[in-house]
Amino acid sequence: MTVDVGRFGIWRRSWDVTTEEVALVEELGFGALWIGGSPPADLELAERLLGATGSLVVATGIVNMWASDPTELARSYHRIAARYPGRFLLGVGIGHREHTQEYRSPYDTIVSYLDTLDAEGVPREHVVLAALGPKVLKLSAERTAGAHPYLTTPEHTRRAREILGDGVLLAPEHKVLLETDPARAREIGRPAVRDPYLSLSNYVSNLKRLGYTDADVSDGGSDRLVDALALHGDAAQIAAGLREHLDAGADHVAVQVLGDRPLEDYRTLAGELVH
Repeated sequence: MTVDVGRFGIWRRSWDVTTEEVALVEELGFGALWIGGSPPADLELAERLLGATGSLVVATGIVNMWASDPTELARSYHRIAARYPGRFLLGVGIGHREHTQEYRSPYDTIVSYLDTLDAEGVPREHVVLAALGPKVLKLSAERTAGAHPYLTTPEHTRRAREILGDGVLLAPEHKVLLETDPARAREIGRPAVRDPYLSLSNYVSNLKRLGYTDADVSDGGSDRLVDALALHGDAAQIAAGLREHLDAGADHVAVQVLGDRPLEDYRTLAGELVH
């Protein structure tokens, strides 16, 4: 059985998350805290956050396969799983071609990495794979508990569920901004969409598969694109947008709150999402 992450969780970069924050996430009733920003193979941050909570699931979103040795990662997984059984989900994924000097076949590298995790006894049902395109989505269903897509829309979720089939975890990330002024929301949301994602071929290719045009992904992203990828509005509007992922077949949504008041915004969103 895979780890139970609930319906909604919080996605946070490793260098921003604190033990105070993760304790609040648990108190508010979110199911999981996802650690982004390519946490290293030692998984020390995940262990520290688990120690600051009593029942919250901590997940990595994701450990970069290029930067982290799979054997070391497996040792770290076993250390944490023994201490906090059922509360850790290992998210792994490939890096970006633009950010890697020595870039072998991405697909073959993913397969080899998962082979090593298997050989080191990491249960497949405790691993999820960063996946956007059809080929890696299929692999996530075959070799892991499921997929953790990043920078996606409910339409991507619908297509992903068709590829994954039933009984496979689908946990997309989505950015949100509690701001009702569209101009102000785009001012904050556009950099979070643009940097670095609109300069990375895998994200751009995925957005084009979803129907976005060259114009949408140019010059920092069109208003249409930014509005879709960084939901803005009041708490009820944002909650409705996030539930579109669930309606499209997601099991869980990892919510990345933008802006400079995350703790306040977690409280506000919890009233719509988990109560």
